[in-house]
Amino acid sequence: MRFLHTADWHVGKTLKGRSRLDEQEQVLREIVAVARAHEVDAVLVAGDLYDTAAPSAAAQTLVMRTLLGLARDGTPVVAIAGNHDHGPTLDAYRPLANASGITLVGSARPADRGGLVEITARSTGERARVAVLPFLSQRYAVRAADLVTRTPGENTSSYDQQLRDILATLTAGFADDTVNLVMAHLTVLDGAFGGGERAAQSIFEYAVPATIFPVEAHYVALGHLHRRQQMPAPCPVHYSGAPLAVDFGEQENTPVVCIVDARPGTPAKVTDVPITAGRRLRTVRGSVAELAALADGVGEDYLRVLVCEPARAGLREQVTGLLPNALEVRIDPEFAAPVTVSRPATGPERHPSELFSEYLRSRGIADPRVETLFARLHDDVTGGA
Repeated sequence: MRFLHTADWHVGKTLKGRSRLDEQEQVLREIVAVARAHEVDAVLVAGDLYDTAAPSAAAQTLVMRTLLGLARDGTPVVAIAGNHDHGPTLDAYRPLANASGITLVGSARPADRGGLVEITARSTGERARVAVLPFLSQRYAVRAADLVTRTPGENTSSYDQQLRDILATLTAGFADDTVNLVMAHLTVLDGAFGGGERAAQSIFEYAVPATIFPVEAHYVALGHLHRRQQMPAPCPVHYSGAPLAVDFGEQENTPVVCIVDARPGTPAKVTDVPITAGRRLRTVRGSVAELAALADGVGEDYLRVLVCEPARAGLREQVTGLLPNALEVRIDPEFAAPVTVSRPATGPERHPSELFSEYLRSRGIADPRVETLFARLHDDVTGGA
């Protein structure tokens, strides 16, 4: 059987106030094209379809249109909720999605109520079983463990033990003659962060060891960490990574989707297919003159600019005039003057203009025009007092 594994679309994500919906549409169109070109038997979307629990109508339209495009011609699609998604909303769409061959799983479920999804390959007639585990916060992990494992609630307080119990119950339905898959949205210990993950839901308390996944699994499809990587484990455990860098912390990541070939009794073979749509993110640095020389070589990339000059009035406007795609302009730390306050604790009261000049010096700003403007505005407000 052949699967496409993708995750962390984050549709609706903006960057420094700039909408990227057009780019996200291009990326998702490319993913649909890859799925068709490789004639996959199923598509696994491992969470974070959206960037927010309350996505815009345009974001929802794009995600649903993409899922329908992936499911065209009868290809099963299985998608779970990530920490950015609103699980109950995905669950509410289940009846409509099921009619189109799309399985949405917004919350942890027992195996016989949607926690173990069965797929039959169109190409070979072989069967696969997918144990699905949407993102679980610590707050809901015990509740989910009670629901899935049907215990009387005497669970350990350890987050990883709760997930271990849930997965053990879901994967108990794996068989020797099926392709056995796990799809989850979580943090594996020692995984490399991509740069744009939500830190509060990626910290050590939320990390689990790769050993929670059973050796019987032919492939584990993960979402949450945005960098493409394989985790050391008794079975193949892979993060597909995000197909579009969500912020400048991810500018060095290589966006891909994973094409997975698996058969009963054999570990999966994984092939990375690059995703080329969408603008790239870059960090550039230099003086204004050096940045002007770079202007013709940055293309359509979105830029984070570190200016190697002291701050002055109008500097940002000058830089964005040279580099219209600069979304973030900062003074390079080497050129930023340390913030110091040297005002005496006691002494004669000083004029506000003098205090303002001292403040500008403490920030490394030397621009007489700013001081003149302050003085004029102060006089207008106070009548020259």
